[in-house]
Amino acid sequence: MIALPEPLTALMAELGKLPGIGPRSAERLALFLVQSNAADVEQLAQTLVAARTLVQTCATCGALTARQPCAICQNPQRDGAVVCVVERPVDILMIEKSGSYRGHYHVLGGKIAPVQGVGPEDLRIQELEDRVTKTGVLEVILALGADVEGEATCFYLAKRLAGAGCQVTRLAHGLPVGSSLEFADELTLERALQGRQPMQIS
Repeated sequence: MIALPEPLTALMAELGKLPGIGPRSAERLALFLVQSNAADVEQLAQTLVAARTLVQTCATCGALTARQPCAICQNPQRDGAVVCVVERPVDILMIEKSGSYRGHYHVLGGKIAPVQGVGPEDLRIQELEDRVTKTGVLEVILALGADVEGEATCFYLAKRLAGAGCQVTRLAHGLPVGSSLEFADELTLERALQGRQPMQIS
């Protein structure tokens, strides 16, 4: 086997650490970069460093932003009385793509997972409680995963916010569009039945 130059193998190793990049993809990307125009590679490197340096989390909601507060928090067209609680900043991007939500967000920074040593004090739960009590939030939407940790976290948050004077709701869970019953697990079917809605015929 032909020995590759050490800087090239080092680049492949670094690229392979990125999510979704396997050994073959890392090799292709590394070979492309070392054969590209030097100015283009320099621009890519500067952009990477700038993004890592300038992008931070919003002090209010925890979303990714380059300014404080983030664009969603300072948008007067958004409904500040409704806060959607998500696990990670990337979850905000997914909900925003749907175009169906016009409220604010709150990133927890994870889920309660005792096995991994993550307790309520490790998450941004106190900050959520402070927002609800100080800014007149009327509804908190829990948009966490339907796994065991997500369910436990939602239950904990619902209990903790019970006396805060706001309504606590949970995202409906059901069958994905275009799927078949034979591919659905028992929990998904149970949630789909529990969250059933009247048919709209008008």
